[in-house]
Amino acid sequence: MNALPTKRDESWRYADLELLADVWQDVPTPEQITVKAGESMTRQISEIPIIGNGVAIANLDVTIEDGAIFTLHVLAAGAQYGRINIKTTLGKGSHFELGGAILGGGDQTLEIVTETIHAKPDATSNQVVRSVLSGKATGTFMGKVHVARDAQRTDAEQSVKSMLLDRSATANNKPELEIFADDVLCAHGATVGELDKEALFYMASRGLDPETSKRLMLQAFIGDAFVSAGDDAREAIESKALAILEGLS
Repeated sequence: MNALPTKRDESWRYADLELLADVWQDVPTPEQITVKAGESMTRQISEIPIIGNGVAIANLDVTIEDGAIFTLHVLAAGAQYGRINIKTTLGKGSHFELGGAILGGGDQTLEIVTETIHAKPDATSNQVVRSVLSGKATGTFMGKVHVARDAQRTDAEQSVKSMLLDRSATANNKPELEIFADDVLCAHGATVGELDKEALFYMASRGLDPETSKRLMLQAFIGDAFVSAGDDAREAIESKALAILEGLS
């Protein structure tokens, strides 16, 4: 087992290291996932495994072989400190799709941390993460995209948006690009905001009560993260997310 990380470790800067210290020896080794060349695989994490002391951690190490597709949808919620680590290595012409939501309240600390390695040419990746935070919760997305020197014609995108229901909540959004190829199409965007008061007023003018208006706006907001899921999978994870949102709002 490696030594307990410190705040000097960039990917652990916002973690709750006090809670983590007591269970560090129980943190699971990364689950190895390989998507064979030309195949497709989907995966969903709607609940992070608890390892003790209010800490929940999921570790994935994914290899997507040439021409393969891996679609992953995750929900970070529930734990006092919850973290999802995802390392993904893409082969030639492969695709990685990530949709994630971070939903926290009280004094929870919740994180999604990704490292996406474009190792070969013509691969694509798309990451969409939405956070809704209330109380004194802290939600963090840290996503590093590495494009190797030979990974020409890479197309990588990250879209990260956070909604604060209380100004005492904290959102840390840090998409990052590390590019060594010269023929690429890479972009990222990160925003932090509050519910649109004009939109709430408009919905009220159409006869919707404040709670219904708020629920519909949050449902649409987090729905962006799960658009790429199939109908059944999207319904399952969205239903769980909406139930958690009811408790936050």
